Amino acid sequence: MNISGKAKAQHTYDVIVIGSGISGGWAAKEFCEKGYKTLVLERGRMVKHLEDYPTAMQDPWQFTHRGELPEAVTTNNPIVSRCYAFDETTQHFFVKDQEHPYVQEKPFDWIRGYQVGGKSLLWARQTQRWSDYEFEAPARDGFAIDWPIRYKDLAPWYSYVEKFVGISGTKDQIPNLPDSEVLPAFEMNALEKHLKERIKASYPNRHVIIGRCAHLTAPQKIHVAQGRGQCMARHLCHRGCPFGAYFSSNSSTLPWADATGNLTLLTNQVVESILYDEQKGKAIGVRTVDSKTKLVKEFYARIIFVNASALNTNLILLNSKSARFPQGLGNDNGLLGHYIAFHNYRGNILASFDGLRDQYYYGRRPTSIFMPSFRNVFRQETDFLRGYMIAFSASRAGWSQQLEGIGSDYKDQLTEAGPWQVFMMMQGETIPRYENHVRLSNHEKDPWGIPQLITSVDYTDNDVKLMHDFLEQGSAMLEQSGCKVAARIDRKDAPGLDIHEMGGARMGKDPKTSLLNKWNQLHQCKNVFVTDGACMTSTGNQNPSLTYMALTARAVDYAATALQKNDGTV
Repeated sequence: MNISGKAKAQHTYDVIVIGSGISGGWAAKEFCEKGYKTLVLERGRMVKHLEDYPTAMQDPWQFTHRGELPEAVTTNNPIVSRCYAFDETTQHFFVKDQEHPYVQEKPFDWIRGYQVGGKSLLWARQTQRWSDYEFEAPARDGFAIDWPIRYKDLAPWYSYVEKFVGISGTKDQIPNLPDSEVLPAFEMNALEKHLKERIKASYPNRHVIIGRCAHLTAPQKIHVAQGRGQCMARHLCHRGCPFGAYFSSNSSTLPWADATGNLTLLTNQVVESILYDEQKGKAIGVRTVDSKTKLVKEFYARIIFVNASALNTNLILLNSKSARFPQGLGNDNGLLGHYIAFHNYRGNILASFDGLRDQYYYGRRPTSIFMPSFRNVFRQETDFLRGYMIAFSASRAGWSQQLEGIGSDYKDQLTEAGPWQVFMMMQGETIPRYENHVRLSNHEKDPWGIPQLITSVDYTDNDVKLMHDFLEQGSAMLEQSGCKVAARIDRKDAPGLDIHEMGGARMGKDPKTSLLNKWNQLHQCKNVFVTDGACMTSTGNQNPSLTYMALTARAVDYAATALQKNDGTV
């Protein structure tokens, strides 16, 4: 639908933000606070905080299958069913496989949440800063390209974001995991404290810390002003938090943006492409397809932020073709969609501990204990590049359904806690490669007439070596701490199940080797910004969402200043 005159004016805004997830919500908040009329386009349905969390307060017996999924659901959804958070209590927040098809040239589990808030309703809420040991790694170790920024560029924006979000944790003074602005931390249990002491004694340079997570343990004035409350440690977070205790776009940034009167939020708007004006040499708006009616619309703005989540952002840019950009918007170098990377979660370790039978713990803490990367941090020291962060937790086993007996003895067995168990997992950095890419299908279309995305992403020998090192080192640390390792597991998951896909529109200094500059602008189309996972030059080993939020706030500040100057820099 091409419109002009009064109708066009009604579809014109200062800023368009594509996507309402973690980074899109931040873009909306920042622009609206600065006084800009901002349109947020969400391809999914409306989900309002508190109103639209239908299972948040339900008890297990209120679910038909006690939280489990019926076989018909898992059979029809083999991809999303592999996600740890997809069950009867949360399935309404996940994309179903058959409804949003894509082409897997190589196995890739693309986990998505299409609704207002996106995957901010479903994320694991772990928040760690990057350090210069991550930003400088590509240049030091000779992979990908050099980041155009360093920690000092992002440090004040990390603080800015953390204070608004609310991060629980400790200040740990670890060089490769800079301290955050933190609220009081959750407590380690007895065995976790024991593991921390024993690992410190045997491995002085390996740090065991409580996970920093986006949960309000002691809400501050800024959090109360958002209408959010204290975390109750229910650990039912993926259903939507009725207290607003964990950070999501729904409970925090979007309501904050809405309160300014500058936000327009439209749902069921699948962005087909970004519109480029050949004469102006700029993007002028976006074209959408209504997900229900298939009606095509166009919306216009001076600035466009693309925050559709990494792979969808690549899809939109690739599909934004014009005479100036026949390969996709800003894609003069042909690199758009390439250097897709992710986090390596393949390794798990299970162990038991005989002791501390008189100790237990309270509640369902919504975070684990973590060990920041200790491999190849200060120098190259192994036969593989980069390293991995470790997450682990200890708990006492519950009763087994194979118990024998009747009467009071049987009841005692049911209520008696079993031995301590330890679960340990890796989160490994992967090396971006040109061969790991996404592209548009020439033949397959989605239900809205948009080319389907082809995923062609795989592991490398480096990933396998890194995983084996984790299995060896993790097992050694547990055994040194008095645990008995029961299993060392290569899960052999397909890429994507980590839900940390990154890259395709990477940042860099040189337009010949990157898509975005240090301000997250497309080199070749200055009024289009990308601040979600697509912008990442490398992956680090930390959880990425905090970095997306900080990059977004920083980019909005730059874009808003440029708009005020009207000097042609956007």
